[in-house]
Parts: sequence; structure tokens; C-alpha cells
Amino acid sequence: MTYEEYLDEVTTLIFEKYNVPDAAAVKLVMAAQDAEFFVRHDEDKKLRTVDQAHKDAKTIYEASLAKKK
Repeated sequence: MTYEEYLDEVTTLIFEKYNVPDAAAVKLVMAAQDAEFFVRHDEDKKLRTVDQAHKDAKTIYEASLAKKK
């Protein structure tokens, strides 16, 4: 999948799996992108898989919970 499709997939998974409102899921992914979380994904298309998207969605979601504490 393309880099943009991958970001969309991660956003959708955060929305669907963790009941995060769509706009908030977008903000989480954008913040991760700003923090250069996805640089390797942009450079290596092998990292843009559905399995990896599930892992990244979990990582981003859990990081957002840690920030709230």
C-alpha cells in the first residue's frame, strides 16, 4: 500500500479498535507523523502491511494513554 494508504489504515484501526473518535484518531496519527514515527515506513514499503498497521495503531494509542497520566 502507499504511504498515505498506510496512514489511513493506522487511523482507521485506532478508530475501530480503540473507540477513539475519528477526528482524535487523525490527530494521533498526525502527531506521530510530526514526531517522525513513520519515517521508516515512508522509506521502506515492506513496513506498510496490515499486520504492521495493527502494531503501530496499538503503539500510538498506548502512547496517547501514557501522555494522559
